[in-house]
Amino acid sequence: MVKYKDYYQILNVPRSATDKEIKASYRKLARQYHPDTNAGNKASEEKFKEIAEAYEVLKDPEKRKRYDQLGSNWKSGEQFRPPPDFSNFNFDFGDLTGKGSPFSDFFEAIFGQAFGQEGMPRPGQGGQGRPQQRPGSPQMGRNPLDQEAEIELTLEEVAKGTVRTLQISGPQVKTKTIEVKIPAGVRAGSKIRVPGEGAKSPVNQASGDLYLKVKIKPHEEFTMEGDNLVCNVNISPAQAVVGTETSVPTLEGPVKIRIPAGTQNGRMLRLRGRGLPKLKQTERGDILVRTKIMIPTELSDRERELYNELAKLEKDGNHKK
Repeated sequence: MVKYKDYYQILNVPRSATDKEIKASYRKLARQYHPDTNAGNKASEEKFKEIAEAYEVLKDPEKRKRYDQLGSNWKSGEQFRPPPDFSNFNFDFGDLTGKGSPFSDFFEAIFGQAFGQEGMPRPGQGGQGRPQQRPGSPQMGRNPLDQEAEIELTLEEVAKGTVRTLQISGPQVKTKTIEVKIPAGVRAGSKIRVPGEGAKSPVNQASGDLYLKVKIKPHEEFTMEGDNLVCNVNISPAQAVVGTETSVPTLEGPVKIRIPAGTQNGRMLRLRGRGLPKLKQTERGDILVRTKIMIPTELSDRERELYNELAKLEKDGNHKK
C-alpha cells in the first residue's frame, strides 16, 4: 500500500487543465522551489521533486490518461493500491538520475512495471542520467531537467553553420562560457541539443540537456521559401524591353545575371544552387529573383523626348505588338 498523490493538486491546476496551463504552472512552481534558489532547504527540495514527478505524468498524454483512469475519488495522502488492470502497462523512460528512479512509491506503483518488462531498463541500468528516447518521439521534454532557450541566427549562419559562444548562469551558480557548434542547414523552430547544460537534479549532480530553439533574423535582401531564397531586382521599362545585365545579391556576395528581352513585371529568374543547404543533403536550394519594373518619376529632357516619340509610335500603330 502507498499513499495516493494528487498530481493536479500538486501543480495547482484543475483536472480539466490544458497542456499549456499545466506547463505554465509547472514552470512557475519549479522556479519557486528550485534548489538553486532554496539552498539547504530540504522541504523545498522535496517539493521540487514532487512537482517534477507530477509534471512528468501530466505533460504526457498517455501517462495522464492512465493516471486519470484512477478516478477523482481518491484524496491525497489516502492509502492506495493500484487496480489489477494496471499490471501490464509500461512507458519507456529510463533512470533520470543514474542512481535508480527519482520518483515516489506511488509513481512506481502505477508506472513502475515498465522497469520489470523484458528489454526495458531497470533502476540503475542503462539510464546513464538520461531518459530513453522512443523512436519518433520529440527530443525535448522527456527529462524534467531539460531546459530550452532561444538562439537567433542570420541567414548566412544558417547557410554555412557557425560556432556561438554562450554564457550560462543561474541562481547561486557561477556563470560559465560554452561554445556551441551550429550545423549548416538548421531551420526556424528546430532545436539544437547541448548535452549536460540543463538544470541540475535536486537528488544528485545529474544534469538535463539544454535545447536551443532556432529563430532566424529577418534579412535585408531575402525571404525564405523552403530551401529557396527570394529577392527582388529593379529594372527600368527600357531594360525590360531590350534586356540587360544586372547585379543581384547572394549569401556569398553579388553576382551578375542576364535579364532577357521582353521580361514582364514579376517574372522569376532562377540562380541554381545558391539558396540554403537542404537538410541532410549536400545540395542547396536556389535563389529566385523577382523582377520589378520601376516607372521613372523624373525624366531628363532627352528621356522625355524619347518616351514621347515611343508613345507616338504606339499610338500610330507603327510598333510590333
